[in-house]
Amino acid sequence: MTSTGKTPSVPTQLATPTDLKPGEVKAVTAAVNRLIADGFALYVKTKNFHWHVASSHFRDYHLLLDEQADAIFNSIDVLAERIRRIGGTTIRSVSHIGQLQTIKDDNDDFVLPEEMILRLIADNRQLAENQRAAIELCDQNRDTPTGNILQDILDQTEKRIWFLHAVSQGGHSME
Repeated sequence: MTSTGKTPSVPTQLATPTDLKPGEVKAVTAAVNRLIADGFALYVKTKNFHWHVASSHFRDYHLLLDEQADAIFNSIDVLAERIRRIGGTTIRSVSHIGQLQTIKDDNDDFVLPEEMILRLIADNRQLAENQRAAIELCDQNRDTPTGNILQDILDQTEKRIWFLHAVSQGGHSME
């Protein structure tokens, strides 16, 4: 969006030919760009926790969060390139991310490991919900390939939730 709140038109040089109608491209692009922005926000939060975890199980948390951050980061490029293939444009700056993200930033000086995990579970669940909605929107706008990509990424998100949930369980958890 521009400062006037209008969606800019795609420059001719970037308007990849597609059989999708302009309204379909616009709808899919808007939904996926929100997911990309949330991916960046969740990536930074996960890396923040990876860098700042302090626990008797530091190594386990540190490695888990690094692995999850890498998976999130890799999904961003896949989604952005898909948007370009259908003739849309994608994220251009940190401020653009800030305008679109729904995942909240985390600027706390210190977060207990248990709280880190709970926050990441909540954020990944929110991302999964938004991914499901985007898949439905892709189906409604004749863009099965983007929906299929999102299904794979949703599966990765659910795997992160599963791992984080397992770590969050009581007893001899990784604290």
